[in-house]
Amino acid sequence: MKRENKITDAEWEIMEVIWECKKIRAYDIIKKLEYKTTWSDKTVRTLIRRLVDKNVLGIEKEKFNMYYPLLSKEECVKEATDKFIDKVYKGSIGLLVSNFVKNNKLTKNDLEVLKNVLEDSDTKEKQ
Repeated sequence: MKRENKITDAEWEIMEVIWECKKIRAYDIIKKLEYKTTWSDKTVRTLIRRLVDKNVLGIEKEKFNMYYPLLSKEECVKEATDKFIDKVYKGSIGLLVSNFVKNNKLTKNDLEVLKNVLEDSDTKEKQ
């Protein structure tokens, strides 16, 4: 599901908490992030509001506003990955993989996983 505005790095931190908890109030998000960030309560609430405005978070009115994800982590990861590949590699997954393999030490297990993914992709393409 495409969104007009991508999730920023700071918003991603908020989403990680929400994906983990499924449904949570702002106060609890603030508490979970207080050891990980130096953000004020106001900053966290601003980030939550932005995510609601972007239709990434929903609000359920209970005793307190409860926030829940409207997008799965997998959807957001796919969108961020697609945008990165488009921006850096002009949409070429082949260039991405080639660059990654050339510049990183891959273990035998890594190569086996990559081989299996490529074979699986080839099989699906032929169907």
